[in-house]
Amino acid sequence: MIIRFRELCCKEVINICDGRRLGYVSDLELEAESGRIISLSVPCPGRFFGLFGARGIYVLPWQCIRRIGDDLILVDVCLEDVRHPKEKRGIFS
Repeated sequence: MIIRFRELCCKEVINICDGRRLGYVSDLELEAESGRIISLSVPCPGRFFGLFGARGIYVLPWQCIRRIGDDLILVDVCLEDVRHPKEKRGIFS
């Protein structure tokens, strides 16, 4: 089965542990030598009703993905383990 990155971005990610909707894939990490996917990145929801920027990003290891369907990606993760805070930037950086 071949899936393009833009097709992955259109699929909603759901955590099967608690049924929580995590969002949509925004990026992925590849192993350069083999071309294998290491992880998918999904932005955390915004602070105020999904607005005003994301608080961080979920980095979902490929081994935690249970199924990729027509419109969903099911993952089995503990959110505290895969959440990474957003990097703070200075005013001029």
